Amino acid sequence: MKMSKALTRIKSGFNLRHLITGQTADLQKVKQPFWVIVEKEISDHFRSVRFMILMGIVVLTCMGSLYSSLTNFSEVVKNSEDEFFFLKLFTTTDGAMPSFVVFISFLGPLLGIGLGFDAINSEQNSGTLSRIMSQPIHRDNLINAKFLGVLIVVSIVFFALGFLVMGFGLFFIGIPPTAEEFLRFICFTLISILYVAFWLNLAILFSVKFRQASTSALAGIGVWLFFTVFYGLIVNLIAKATAPSQFAHPEVVIRYQTFVKNLMTLVPSQLYSDATTTLLMPSVRSLGPLTMEQMAGAIPNPIPLGQSLLLVWPQLTGMIAAAVLCFALTYGLFMRREIRSK
Repeated sequence: MKMSKALTRIKSGFNLRHLITGQTADLQKVKQPFWVIVEKEISDHFRSVRFMILMGIVVLTCMGSLYSSLTNFSEVVKNSEDEFFFLKLFTTTDGAMPSFVVFISFLGPLLGIGLGFDAINSEQNSGTLSRIMSQPIHRDNLINAKFLGVLIVVSIVFFALGFLVMGFGLFFIGIPPTAEEFLRFICFTLISILYVAFWLNLAILFSVKFRQASTSALAGIGVWLFFTVFYGLIVNLIAKATAPSQFAHPEVVIRYQTFVKNLMTLVPSQLYSDATTTLLMPSVRSLGPLTMEQMAGAIPNPIPLGQSLLLVWPQLTGMIAAAVLCFALTYGLFMRREIRSK
């Protein structure tokens, strides 16, 4: 009897240990809640009508800019002194439509704002946010997954659109891109994603701050319109009021131009334009005013990719700092917010 009881205990202990280890293995196979939310956000965005409309606008305008650059491509190549022909698909135009870079600079903020203005408040107004937070999910996982999901969608869109432009260019031109041209295109796409990430963080910030989705959308579009239209007018008024006389010393003129340029660096679109222009046009050697002493001995040749990245490093730092600041404010507000449905 004792022997049979001992065997029974051993068997039961083995079964229990097997059950525990089996459950642990099954739990390891289960995805983390963070990645489940990320996949849900990506799926929801790709299936939404809003994303289809925004994508239609972006694709149509970019294809129009590609057609504009292809119609004027032969003249540009004939008058060009460098050999980076493929990059001119993104920067040239015949004057009828803006270039590819200008369209991305204009439509990128709308894409970020359109995909993030109701990321939090729509969930709270519908009552799903409180139900999600009642599950064993950390609050920071939700806000991080919301941002990462949209960023992955934007990255897929930009890389697909860029490769589409390169494919059409290769088909019509017949000149494949060089290794440096391809690396410059990759850097340009990453900077474009970073530029949209700032506006996405700003839209999510307004989504956390305001209860109504319409209010957060208007706030995001208002900030975009201010930097796109009104800030340039304000800078022009300041530049006109502080302009030196035509007989001023050259150092005074250079200080004045540097002051105006520093004011314009507060605009995200200006930072993006400076960075992308330098990467897609290797002949650009400086983004500020130069004196004759600084130009003495300079060889008018395209600079390598590493030097271009060093040249635009302040612009990249500014965009990264702006995006991180918006995300930090969003994170702090959301972590202290009371989540309760109506």
